[in-house]
Amino acid sequence: MGSLKFVFSRFLGAIPTLLALICLAFFLVKAAPGGPFDFERSLPEEAEANLRAAYNLDDPLPKQLLKYMGDIMQGDFGPSFRHDQSVTQLINESFPVSLRLGAAAIMIALFFGALIGTVAALNQNTKIDYVVMFFGMTGISIPNFVMAPLLILLFSIFLNLLPAGGLGGINNMILPVAALAFPQVAYIARLTRGSMIEV
Repeated sequence: MGSLKFVFSRFLGAIPTLLALICLAFFLVKAAPGGPFDFERSLPEEAEANLRAAYNLDDPLPKQLLKYMGDIMQGDFGPSFRHDQSVTQLINESFPVSLRLGAAAIMIALFFGALIGTVAALNQNTKIDYVVMFFGMTGISIPNFVMAPLLILLFSIFLNLLPAGGLGGINNMILPVAALAFPQVAYIARLTRGSMIEV
């Protein structure tokens, strides 16, 4: 009961921070130079005025912010100026894919991280342990945005074994899941090794 109360209080405490971040992001976007209808070929003034009116961009900033906050509370994140869809539709389309990739990466990281860490702990101060520790340091040091292009370069371009992108079968999931899981495998392996040695 106490833990639920703690979680609930932390959740309530996060709401003002979230609202402040939303307001900050809103005003930063408004303060940025340019606008959503600035293209290489400028629009006629009448067409741009019609677009601004259609998206309520002519309203005062406080009114725009209140409408934006109200729409967010209803699960409406507004239209996308780049895609011919609403932001909510784009999230609904991409979230299942992100969830599938993330869940697969977590399961692989837990399994292989615990396995490798256990092997290293059982072979403490041997070559196996040193290899695992080197792997752990490397995995933690290389961020995902570096690991992903390296994997694409090696397995898609040089070896031509896996697709570089796209959605489809398991082959399309291997590289992104590996890029997500690699640093986590290294971290869990180091954590498991340290915990087992202390025991």
